Amino acid sequence: MTDSSTFTPPTWQAWVDGSALPNPGRIGIGAVLLSPEGVRSEISRLSGSGDNNCAEYLALIALLALAVGQGVQRLVVHCDSRVVLGDIDATAPVRTGELDIFRQQALHWVAQIPLLRLQWIPRARNAEADALARAALMP
Repeated sequence: MTDSSTFTPPTWQAWVDGSALPNPGRIGIGAVLLSPEGVRSEISRLSGSGDNNCAEYLALIALLALAVGQGVQRLVVHCDSRVVLGDIDATAPVRTGELDIFRQQALHWVAQIPLLRLQWIPRARNAEADALARAALMP
């Protein structure tokens, strides 16, 4: 991770969220990737089954893969999952099992974006990504 003082334009912005219905249950993931020029890409899809933490990780992994695919070099990712952010930043105990596998996948993508900051935001400020995740769960 990089100190935010090193971020200069052009910086991409992203919002990411995952939802499990019920919890655990089917997983829907949602994300918004916004270029410095205002070009918007969205993710809204089913992504297997698991709990809400798996859903959050799968959403982050999908978003990071999209960003790498678009050649993003500077990115701020907004996320409302303290579990995922704590795992990635190593400020929380590293999980075992499935969450550790997702953590390793996310770190693979993190390593490919030279300037990346993961920023926690309250759930209320993550409404678009949440709506995309929930929309993926609709029949």
